[in-house]
Amino acid sequence: MANADRLPFEQPIAELEARIEKLSRVSPHTSETRAELRRLRRDLTVTTKDIFANLTASQVVLVARHLGRPMTTDYLDLVFDEFVELHGDKTFGDDRAIRTGWAKLDGIKVMVVGHQRGKNLKERDACYFGCAHPEGYRKAMAKMALAAKFGMPVICLIDTPGAYPGIGAEERGQAQVIAKSMFEMSRLRTPIICVVIGEGGSGGALGIGVGDRVAMLQHSCYSVISPEGCAGILWRSHEFKDKAAEILKLTSNDLPALGVVDDVIPEPLGGAHRNPTLAASRLKIYLRNELRRLTAMPVGDLIDARYQRFRCLGRFLEGRPEDGVAATTDSVAVEKSLKSPRGQRISVHV
Repeated sequence: MANADRLPFEQPIAELEARIEKLSRVSPHTSETRAELRRLRRDLTVTTKDIFANLTASQVVLVARHLGRPMTTDYLDLVFDEFVELHGDKTFGDDRAIRTGWAKLDGIKVMVVGHQRGKNLKERDACYFGCAHPEGYRKAMAKMALAAKFGMPVICLIDTPGAYPGIGAEERGQAQVIAKSMFEMSRLRTPIICVVIGEGGSGGALGIGVGDRVAMLQHSCYSVISPEGCAGILWRSHEFKDKAAEILKLTSNDLPALGVVDDVIPEPLGGAHRNPTLAASRLKIYLRNELRRLTAMPVGDLIDARYQRFRCLGRFLEGRPEDGVAATTDSVAVEKSLKSPRGQRISVHV
């Protein structure tokens, strides 16, 4: 991996890899050289495991945003067969930030819906860096309805900083379209599996994030707002983004306990960007197993369970402790209190 692609906390890994590469070029290899290479490779494995087992929340965000991380287009090639892309929302246009189309997964016909961020500056600009417009969510809704008509499961791959925040998107009803998409997905008469493959940000992620199973890759993140946005609102400075990331509970270590995600898919050692093929293989195994389970369930039971899942996620309370606002006895796992810039207490009970 090029040094330019290295994250700051990966420096010890980069140094060991550089030493291994340098020693590997020495010719001929003596017994001492081979022994040293074995030792360095063991050290590399141990160091990588140690670093990635102790990532902070803000470091997880950096991994989730890594430019080399597999994107929807990569998984379309590595996980699915016979993908046929479907374009347009039948109203305004075709949003390249969301890709939709037919595909097969081990012979099972599915509809794939996923965010696309782009691999280089030209692609990212064309895809709006994965930030979908209203026409993107309308396109997704239309294709999911088509899948339900033909009895095909829907697979959503989530990877976005959030919905596009521009004036044009707002004029075309961004918030309303996201809400409509969530509503339609909640009653769609076919199995839905949603997987956060990178960054799951705000309403942009929720717009295609209502499913029977919601999973995330191990080093992805899923949050109502980015750490930078949260820090800017609460503390008026992006300098507090690390603190905001910890408070947001946006990693795979926290979200299953909160009921926000159901499953965590392990990534290769060092993150999906270090071995996209293995990451895709693990994603494929997960999707295959869940598809078999969900397609065996009656559609009515699926919809009831899907609705209840999202109804029971939690509740938001705002007020001061002395106001008598408290969590119910069956509240689980988390109660966080912060002070907003106006001095008001903000409590979140889950």
